Amino acid sequence: MDITQLTQKMNQLVEHHGWYDPDSPKLQTSRNLAISLCLEAAEVLEHFQWSDEPKSRQDLEGELADVALYLLQLANVRGIDLEQAILQKIEHNWDRRWPEEELTNEELA
Repeated sequence: MDITQLTQKMNQLVEHHGWYDPDSPKLQTSRNLAISLCLEAAEVLEHFQWSDEPKSRQDLEGELADVALYLLQLANVRGIDLEQAILQKIEHNWDRRWPEEELTNEELA
């Protein structure tokens, strides 16, 4: 399954629960989705709070899936082609150097 198919499945889930309805308590706005994305990412972090290994792989998988679903949904409501955005970011970062990786003058000589 590719990212477009995953987005379609996610849309089916949102439709199924009525979250696209204007009176839904879980309105699918960019703001709400961005908040939810951060909260779910924090739940991933919680698995590593006091350990290098999560207590439950299954629970971690579920949290990672939640993050992915909110990311897909946020990109979808903003009209962003997430697959293309990811590919562009990989290309942009391919030869990029971050400050700690920059060569010193001695290494350039």
